[in-house]
Amino acid sequence: MTDDTPETPVPHPLGPAAAAGPAQPALPRWAAVLSIVSVWVVALVLGILIAVLTRPAGIASWLSLALAVCALLAFVAQLSTQQKDGFIGRLAATLTGSFVILGVIGAVLALTVAAR
Repeated sequence: MTDDTPETPVPHPLGPAAAAGPAQPALPRWAAVLSIVSVWVVALVLGILIAVLTRPAGIASWLSLALAVCALLAFVAQLSTQQKDGFIGRLAATLTGSFVILGVIGAVLALTVAAR
């Protein structure tokens, strides 16, 4: 006598995530650093371009636009690593560095404009 009912799989003791397979390998340190520093370099280049090409009345507007571009690039850079472990830390480091770089450039430009 045969049973025609299919066998139900036994649940994994550690849950469905463990049953999906082995964990993804960790992101190499050089890849994490590259994904962070690349956005910092873009922030520096944008800041220098703003300092050279912008009139004093438009500096704040262009710096805020540059920060918005860096925020979008930060998300793109961190999502492109395809690693969820450490995502928030890498994104925070990327955004904080961009903010500091553009903030320092903005402060220097403000002092330069005020000295004229």
